[in-house]
Amino acid sequence: MDQQFDEKLTIFWDSGDIVLVDQTKLPVTYELVRITTISQLINAIKTLKVRGAPALGAAGAYGVALAAHKKKGHSAVKLKAHLRLAARSILETRPTAINLFYGVDRVLKAIEPCITVEEVREVALNEAFRVAEDDVIVNKALGAIGASLLKDGDVVMTYCNAGRLATVGWGTALGIVRSAIQEGKRIAVYACETRPLNQGSRITAFELLEDHIPTTLIADNMAASIMKQGKIDSVIVGADRITQTTVYNKVGTYMLAICAKTHGVPFYVAAPLSTFDYENTVVKIEERDANELRFCRGKQIAPRSVHVENPAFDATPIKLVTAIITEEGIINGPHRAASR
Repeated sequence: MDQQFDEKLTIFWDSGDIVLVDQTKLPVTYELVRITTISQLINAIKTLKVRGAPALGAAGAYGVALAAHKKKGHSAVKLKAHLRLAARSILETRPTAINLFYGVDRVLKAIEPCITVEEVREVALNEAFRVAEDDVIVNKALGAIGASLLKDGDVVMTYCNAGRLATVGWGTALGIVRSAIQEGKRIAVYACETRPLNQGSRITAFELLEDHIPTTLIADNMAASIMKQGKIDSVIVGADRITQTTVYNKVGTYMLAICAKTHGVPFYVAAPLSTFDYENTVVKIEERDANELRFCRGKQIAPRSVHVENPAFDATPIKLVTAIITEEGIINGPHRAASR
């Protein structure tokens, strides 16, 4: 019998507020947080209460709608100016994640023709709803396409978290696994822990076990050894931005791609077309707080004075990617996909 999954949304709108899963509490506590102000949303994005490229797209879209509904007593012209300022503040939180820009821009463009305050608010919220709804539809389409690459009995390695908690629902890399399992295929997953914030061990392992998918957690530095032993049939990761030459994803992805190439393991990137960015040749890599490496879950694990480099993402050359899986099809090897 095909496995059925209990769907929970990562982020949604409720009674004039944004509600999201606080991913910093996982795996110990599954807790919903109510966001009532833009400053709260900005903090939630910066502290990774909400994270994952597609989920950030919805967060950005809902953020503009939230700003529209919370600001009182303005004309439509002044309200739209206020929303552009709020949007700028939201975009500054995660400069590498292109989906955040995508969600914000969709709502800003939708409200451009509006001539009344009420219309601005209504259109902003409706467009945010569409961004969120589209994400689930796109991910399920992507998952169905990607499932064709997996055989019954395959073992997949993944990195960071590209599941339903990184999206509004279903997931990208893990969405492919879920889709394959719904087709009746037996799929198992090796999840890399993904230091320094352990999105793999805290979130990916949590998701997979919730779905009763056979899961093995490994330290990041075990990946090459596991591939060498012939235990992995493919690697599937997500992406935060894809340019004509490069995939930007959680730091450590590049290393995993090199390991996969060396051991003859297919390396797939699962990403909606909203993740593609062919307009910019220079991509800013987000630098995270040094204390993310000096501390772990509040416990000091390194000298306070040690110099730290802590980029959130790294750059994987397209030439190392076997294929990119999108909602409109599979792009093999070096490519030029349709722009957004």
